[in-house]
Amino acid sequence: MGQDSTTPEGAFRYGGLSIGKRRAIVLALNVGTITALGYGLFRILSPGGIDLLEAVMLFGFVMAMPWTVLGFWNAVIGLMLQHGPGDPARSIYPFYAKGERSRPRVLSSRTALTLFLRNEDPLPALLRLKGMAESLKATGLERHFRFFVLSDTSDETIAKAEAAGFDEFVQAIGLPAESRPIYRRRAENTGYKAGNIHDFLVEHGSDYDFFLPLDSDSVMSGDAIIRLVAAMEARPEIGIMQSLVVGMPATSGFARMFQFGMRHGMRAFTMGAAWWNADCGPYWGHNALIRTAAFLAHCRLPVLPGSPPLGGHVLSHDQLEAAYMRRGGYEVRVLPIETQSYEANPPTFPDFAKRDLRWCQGNMQYWRFLFEPGLKTLSRFQVLQAILMYVAPPAWIAATFAAAWKGLSMGFDPTYLRLGLSLFAVIFFMSIAPKLAGMIDVCLTKGAVRSYGGPLRFGFSAVVEILASMLMAPIIAVYVSVFLLGLPFGRCVAWSGQNRDRLGVSFPSSLRTMGLQTVIGITLAIVLLLGAGATALLWTLPMVAGLCLAIPFTMLTASRSFGRWTTRLGLFAVPEEGRMPRILSPLVPHAARRWRRPQVAHKQTSWETAVSHEALADSRI
Repeated sequence: MGQDSTTPEGAFRYGGLSIGKRRAIVLALNVGTITALGYGLFRILSPGGIDLLEAVMLFGFVMAMPWTVLGFWNAVIGLMLQHGPGDPARSIYPFYAKGERSRPRVLSSRTALTLFLRNEDPLPALLRLKGMAESLKATGLERHFRFFVLSDTSDETIAKAEAAGFDEFVQAIGLPAESRPIYRRRAENTGYKAGNIHDFLVEHGSDYDFFLPLDSDSVMSGDAIIRLVAAMEARPEIGIMQSLVVGMPATSGFARMFQFGMRHGMRAFTMGAAWWNADCGPYWGHNALIRTAAFLAHCRLPVLPGSPPLGGHVLSHDQLEAAYMRRGGYEVRVLPIETQSYEANPPTFPDFAKRDLRWCQGNMQYWRFLFEPGLKTLSRFQVLQAILMYVAPPAWIAATFAAAWKGLSMGFDPTYLRLGLSLFAVIFFMSIAPKLAGMIDVCLTKGAVRSYGGPLRFGFSAVVEILASMLMAPIIAVYVSVFLLGLPFGRCVAWSGQNRDRLGVSFPSSLRTMGLQTVIGITLAIVLLLGAGATALLWTLPMVAGLCLAIPFTMLTASRSFGRWTTRLGLFAVPEEGRMPRILSPLVPHAARRWRRPQVAHKQTSWETAVSHEALADSRI
């Protein structure tokens, strides 16, 4: 059973302030900030008393602000830890050893590397798995690992391609019989991915100390894997160790732009969150090492009463499994540094939206777990936080519409407008603070700006990405709001294959997915302009512009020409494009590489050649 690091011994072991004091500081900062901002809004609204529309504005603000404020303080704390006088390695992740000399030479455990597939082209995923197998071989510790391909595919044609591709994969990596990879396909997708994991563990879990779940777009270097395993071997109190995951170089303009912002936003944010989450960290469902016996003993999820989408099997399993693991007495740790752990991001805005709505549906099932017996207080807060993350967008929509209606019906007071704009500026700054903190981190780290393409490319990319985030925010808010309204009536998103590399979104397709946003934006703009004048329209411009431009924004960012332009100019670049890690070298198309540095000669098998040609054909721009 894991030792609780909130004890005095645990506080001493992890250095600096005790975990309890850290959480008290973060609580005070967040409550104080939300109270101050709420009071500022109340002062704006209260001179004539609070009417119904103002009550909606105030309620929307209260529901939306916790996520924004928490992100702000996580980023501030993370940046201070990264470049302040403290030592994050001692105070946050002393369980993980960095540096060449700390690379483990021996292991005493067995780990299952589990790849999950469902109704998508298996060859790119298997090629990534082959790269991981070769990277593990280079460590000399490959005998401690075994690959499992766990399929929930229902399409028979794709299932045949999986089986054939798996046979090619086994022949290509040439492992001995005792380490030969295993392919298993379930006839029924019972319990979604969590059910797939459970079935695997019941059948094979007793043979492995740890397992490492991989999505079909996951890639991890052998060095990153063996370091996680060595850390878990040395710390039996840890049940889950989650590595920071970053996006791979991409040819899609949307993916490049999205992961550029995420890379900076995650780094400081995750460092700050890990400082106070400590032994009660999150789990993101993949690229994490998990203690098998502890997971089997404590992380079985219940089947919820009622029918989908809010009943039945749990769709978003990861955060609940982290909460259950912590309830079982084991720590859940996040390693808030980059360790050559990668994933691919959706290539188009509609694909991003589809994935986002699947997460939204899963998180809305969490309300039943707010009162789950035995959960740690912080775990309960994290469950609530996961719900509020998707409640915030409709809350902002309601508050904005209420403000617009009030302005139309009662006129815009210049003082009211000035105070409102000031409050909006503060809130907007706080919402992008994680990205700004990540960018400051790059500027303060020696050589980092050059790895992102130099000051001009990095600065221009940062400005464009923030502007794009402003356009995306109201679009996301509308489709999440509409989806939430449909959930009680049975609307749901199925867990099926995802588009990983196809580019281009036609106008009819964009109209279907973004038509509602466009209609709302144009209608709001006309009503405000005619009813309250240009000043009122200017006040709502950040929201109105995003909605009105939803269709052209979707088509532009998904286009091949946009991807080609951003890649050739080195915009939204990540460091791996200029200095390609060995694990990514055979996996990333040359079109996604900013500089053509010589690569290590690599003789491809006929299977690799076929996959590479197919990947290039899909991504050529």
